[in-house]
Amino acid sequence: MALTWLYVPGDKPDVVGKALGAGADVVLVDLEDAVAPGRKEYARAATAELLGEPAAGRPPVHVRVNALDGPLAAADLAALAGLPGLGGLRLPKIGGPEDVARVVAAVRAAGADVPPLYALLESALGVENAFAIARADPAVRGLALGEADLRADLGLADEEALTWPRVRAVVAARAAGLAPPAQSVYPDVRDLVGLGESCRRGRALGFLGRAAIHPRQLPVIERAYLPSPPEVAAARETVEAADAAPGALALPDGRFVDPAVVAGARRVLALAARGAHA
Repeated sequence: MALTWLYVPGDKPDVVGKALGAGADVVLVDLEDAVAPGRKEYARAATAELLGEPAAGRPPVHVRVNALDGPLAAADLAALAGLPGLGGLRLPKIGGPEDVARVVAAVRAAGADVPPLYALLESALGVENAFAIARADPAVRGLALGEADLRADLGLADEEALTWPRVRAVVAARAAGLAPPAQSVYPDVRDLVGLGESCRRGRALGFLGRAAIHPRQLPVIERAYLPSPPEVAAARETVEAADAAPGALALPDGRFVDPAVVAGARRVLALAARGAHA
């Protein structure tokens, strides 16, 4: 159950190496926004070299390829598809299910199995098509918002204006049977207090975990998304009561428990177990 996703520029192999040991659940090697135009080919080659070996002993490595409507994405997919160390592809600026279909076709044309795909919704069109994108192919394993581009596309100046797109992504992922989305990056790497508060708001909206752009953000994200002792105690009480008397029932404190509530409690306990073994 991934909670932390660490972005790192693909044209800096030494930084990628450090990121692999930073404690993130997933390392996101970026070939898109974090890489200058003149460094794109080097970033692709360095990433292909990294992924040429199996990922034993390190966290999964996902790659954010270049924008699908540009000239670089096809070369990215051809170079990376089928490499043994590739854990997933992060697809930027997805506007509809047809974009996912193009990626699937390109990977298969390269003679490779389609890896897990994660669609980034960075425009009004992408948000509107969130559910169709989530259901575009069985290889789609998750959605995420690209909030910087989304702000620009919608002309948003207020943080609260992002609430609806955030909830839309959460609902679409759930409706499609996918894991809850991870939050978009928090750009101020020095403001750890603000990061923690933002994570708590995101958790309340239904997100699970967050992308980071610096290792110092990782423990803040993890703490914010792990359940508190009272939450764990309440979840344990719910699960124990449900196991003792299957079906809908009322707990001593008056809470009504049905299967959906029990499923939520089991997720809390699973997260708590992750924290205990961290």
